[in-house]
Amino acid sequence: MNILEKIIVQKIIEIEERKAKIPETALTEYAFYGRKCLSLCDNLLQQHSSGIIAEFKRKSPSKGFIHEHANAAEITGAYTHAGAAGLSVLTDEIFFGGHTNDLLQARVNNIPVLRKDFIIDTYQITEAKAMGADVILLIAACLSADEVNALAVFAHTLGMEVLLEIHEEYELGHICKSVDIVGINNRNLKTFAVDVNLSLQLGKMIPGDKIKIAESGIDTVQTVQLFKEAGFKGFLMGEVFMKEKDPGKTLQDFIKKINKSI
Repeated sequence: MNILEKIIVQKIIEIEERKAKIPETALTEYAFYGRKCLSLCDNLLQQHSSGIIAEFKRKSPSKGFIHEHANAAEITGAYTHAGAAGLSVLTDEIFFGGHTNDLLQARVNNIPVLRKDFIIDTYQITEAKAMGADVILLIAACLSADEVNALAVFAHTLGMEVLLEIHEEYELGHICKSVDIVGINNRNLKTFAVDVNLSLQLGKMIPGDKIKIAESGIDTVQTVQLFKEAGFKGFLMGEVFMKEKDPGKTLQDFIKKINKSI
């Protein structure tokens, strides 16, 4: 069983436990459920957008803890101040050291927030809306094309945007009308190996009406510029910032270098 398969097995267990504890109907009564979502698409398309979706992540299955005692409110606030186009918050606890409270703390920032998790059930989307997320992530590697479509349509009924993550060419078939952003993950979720050339190869095949972003393994201004020239509007980056003592300052310096290079 590969890492992704282990995560999905655990996720199925977690979802049933969460449903038993808090029914989906109860989630609709949460304060954030009724708020209007902010648009990550709009932010990525702004002329002077940094394009960086800055990720809050404590650990990964392949590397263990990156920033074990990181404070979500402090770091996401610093990311926002530094000029991030959006925030990505890991809410998976067992494999990534995240928690739903991390997203709740990030919600105080007035920029779009992506719930980064392994979503396989509408319950998780309702839960994401209730905790203040604006965008959900759907991962093609653990969903069928029909499942992506159904979950994306459901997210749209809640006013949320949808980021579809792909890694292989056959997953292009998962792209549907209700997907707003297509992210190409340079990291293989089955082996966690990284190849940044993957985004450039698959990027040419993304439909022109979809916003495309690159994910994972992006750690230099030169790589960002290369992707920009290839039509990418966004860059999901986390580890390069989270491994530093001051992630917000590291992001701020990175954006300054990008602006200098233009």
